[in-house]
Amino acid sequence: MVQTIETLTSATVSLEIPLGLTPVVTAEQFATLAAKNSELRLEMTADGELIIMAPAGSETGEKNAGLTGQIYIWVLEHKALGKVFDSSAGFTLPNGAIRSPDASWVQLERWNRLDEGSRSGFAKICPDVVIELRSDSDSLSATQEKMKEYLANGAIFGLLIDPRRQAIEIYRLNTDIETIKNARSVNFSEAMPGFTLNLSGIL
Repeated sequence: MVQTIETLTSATVSLEIPLGLTPVVTAEQFATLAAKNSELRLEMTADGELIIMAPAGSETGEKNAGLTGQIYIWVLEHKALGKVFDSSAGFTLPNGAIRSPDASWVQLERWNRLDEGSRSGFAKICPDVVIELRSDSDSLSATQEKMKEYLANGAIFGLLIDPRRQAIEIYRLNTDIETIKNARSVNFSEAMPGFTLNLSGIL
């Protein structure tokens, strides 16, 4: 059974959703809902299903800061190559889904090709590099499907970090998923020249 949200223009938007119901929204409704509930992490599938996630726990937030910070430092040294985004940034993928990777990077050349309208709001682009850090509440299978979705929509390199399994999964185009246990670092050079992510304190 699916609940369709018809109007999201009132002063307060309620998110009390009965068990077993999946809200379906348009992109415009999603934008309104996200603006009125900035304390929540929201995503939308390609079919318009609304995904509501609780804010990250403190430990997960610290790990997120660590991985985004490393990319930011690398970007400062390689500004001509691309832009880094944290988990608060949403992107509208070619299939219509709106996703917010925990960390992401977009080649500057691709970003500059976007017009002003495509950059505003949830930018109409799939990042070249996406990183998802699995929290205790995240479904492994759902996160894996999200990683595959990124590749199908334009990403060239993806990393799923799973502290619960002490494992990482590396996603590349036209290549089998590579799973590594107890990794200490990940080399991103095939997408981000010279960048290696240190997993100390993250995994």
